[in-house]
Amino acid sequence: MARVKLMGPLRVMAGGVETVEIEARNVRGLLAALAERFPDLGPAIEEGVTVAIDGEIFQDVLFQPIRPDSEVHVLPSLAGG
Repeated sequence: MARVKLMGPLRVMAGGVETVEIEARNVRGLLAALAERFPDLGPAIEEGVTVAIDGEIFQDVLFQPIRPDSEVHVLPSLAGG
């Protein structure tokens, strides 16, 4: 199972949980599993989050694969220009 770390306010929305293990084949499945496990995360996930898999940041890549041994960081969307 992938090790998922929730960052910043997402951690608060998950009741203070920092790290959780989730089985998912891709980012879409991972986010769905997070929203199911932590319903308060659902609105933030729908608004958009940034996902880093094994140190590489991805945005808008729902079908990016996740290996069982991956470390995934989920954080509020990054904005910038």
